Amino acid sequence: MKKTTNYVLFVLLIILSACSSVKKSEKETNAEAKYLVKTDVPARPAGQQHVLGLATPKMDTVRVGFIGLGMRGPGAVERFTHIPGIKIMGLCDLYPERVDNAQKILSNAGLPAAAAYSGDENAWKQMCDRDDIDLIYIATDWKRHAPMMIYAMEQGKHVACEVPAAMTMEEIWDVINTAEKTQKHCMMLENCVYDFFELTTLNMIQKGVFGEVLYAEGAYIHQLEEFWDYYEGDWRMEYNKTHRGDVYPTHGIGPACQALNIHRGDKMNYLVSVDSDPVSIPAFLKKDRNEDVTDFKNGQHTVTLIRTENGKTIEIQHDVASPRPYSRMYQITGTKGFANKYPMEGYALQADAIEKGSIPNLENLSAHSFVSDEVRKALMEKYKHPIQIELEEQAKKVGGHGGMDFIMDYRLIYCLRNGLPLDMDVYDLAEWCCLVPLTAISLENGSAPVEIPDFTRGHWNDAKEFRHAFVEK
Repeated sequence: MKKTTNYVLFVLLIILSACSSVKKSEKETNAEAKYLVKTDVPARPAGQQHVLGLATPKMDTVRVGFIGLGMRGPGAVERFTHIPGIKIMGLCDLYPERVDNAQKILSNAGLPAAAAYSGDENAWKQMCDRDDIDLIYIATDWKRHAPMMIYAMEQGKHVACEVPAAMTMEEIWDVINTAEKTQKHCMMLENCVYDFFELTTLNMIQKGVFGEVLYAEGAYIHQLEEFWDYYEGDWRMEYNKTHRGDVYPTHGIGPACQALNIHRGDKMNYLVSVDSDPVSIPAFLKKDRNEDVTDFKNGQHTVTLIRTENGKTIEIQHDVASPRPYSRMYQITGTKGFANKYPMEGYALQADAIEKGSIPNLENLSAHSFVSDEVRKALMEKYKHPIQIELEEQAKKVGGHGGMDFIMDYRLIYCLRNGLPLDMDVYDLAEWCCLVPLTAISLENGSAPVEIPDFTRGHWNDAKEFRHAFVEK
């Protein structure tokens, strides 16, 4: 019996040793490729250039037009009144009263009224046609994002768009091709990459505090029962009724991709998704709206696993149905340390205190606990991100999800005014949004692995690390 046990342990050790190999064998790589569901990757049109690291001429003043003044738009207009070097030229919404309310924001800030566009489904095009606007800022429902971005870029405008900026693979490729053809900035307004904890942790990653980062985690867990009725025309509920998959992935995937240098030295290769049956939202519809929905598509909880070219992994979750505390999860695991944002902010670092040769106590489940609050605060102060050092005080005063919205808008204008690459480019937009259609493909094919295209079409390894751009002093 002892011999058999020793043999089994020996075999397990061999298997584990083989599994721990740093590089995948050719056989493993071919096996992965064999079972992947693939989507079409259109060739880059002749004469069209990528926009990695795109920097456009400096602007003394960035002239802005806003489309969509419902839930998110007015807050953006108000934040822009606190940003130097901008001029708000146009305000557009289907409803005139919303434009009037936004005009009051300008008036209260001592700024001149902007040109008003409303009352027609295509009024936004008239604003995009102006030759005295540099940037179109889009805060409408998801369905309108891609057509508006494309049209605005075709009219010579840079664009910034709320999340998710594109919902289908066709939209994503059309947006990429338009950005490359026009050589215009196309940035998705992902605010969560500017949260203070995420910025500090990213700085710690880039300073090597966590060693090599091997795993990142993110999520959007937010029960929306109290919000469903406030989406105009019920557009968000309708989308969840008719679409399966992670339909709102960018808050979780954005910070994870920056931590792992996606398309800046690494790329996401494939994903696998699973979901649980939808229960709570159909019950809500029955109870609150007297609707019997028997074919509700989106699962109660969706989990997606992603593997990268460099052998890193990402986990992303989506749940807008369950009565859980709000969470974006955000975890970073490296060879020397660990960061966690929800439900409590904390860091754990490689222990060096154990004397060499001593035997660890396997019963001690707190041996790798978080550092103390005092140490955590000291770390966050020591590694405070330069963006946070510059903007934290003002961001907290201006607000917008605790200040991260203001930082997002400020950085957009800062980079445009100084002729710098934006913090997020059109390939970030594509990679973060592609989870919407690709998770659906995985789920509809029995949770099959689905290839994530290289949206840079061959340039994912040109840059070696994600970095924010700053004016050299």
